[in-house]
Amino acid sequence: MNITSTAVSLTVDDVPASAAFLVKHFGFQEAVAADGFASLVREDAANVIFLQRGIEALPEGFRDQHAAGVIIAFTVNDLDAEYERLRSEGAPITMPLREEPWGERLFQVTDPNGAILQLVAWAAPAHQ
Repeated sequence: MNITSTAVSLTVDDVPASAAFLVKHFGFQEAVAADGFASLVREDAANVIFLQRGIEALPEGFRDQHAAGVIIAFTVNDLDAEYERLRSEGAPITMPLREEPWGERLFQVTDPNGAILQLVAWAAPAHQ
């Protein structure tokens, strides 16, 4: 198998709102858009696809489900700067900057449809 690209697909109620959020706050570009569909890209990340809840492109048993329990995580070089940038842009920070016991530093923002985007950096391991 040769995987040539990767995408995450989320089902939301308002595709244009989620697409605009990724364009404005995360530097994605809209590659393809149609009624109930948007594909967003950037060179250094997996593609993100938004599908409108209820669209027939989804399997029948899944059409009415909403994206839940999924976190899109981006590892970044300067977590503190990204936190301040997103805060100053008015992005809704729904989990403030914190450090987990295993060394992961992170914070989360939530898009207009409730999709969670997490920015992550790894703290330097403590010397023993």
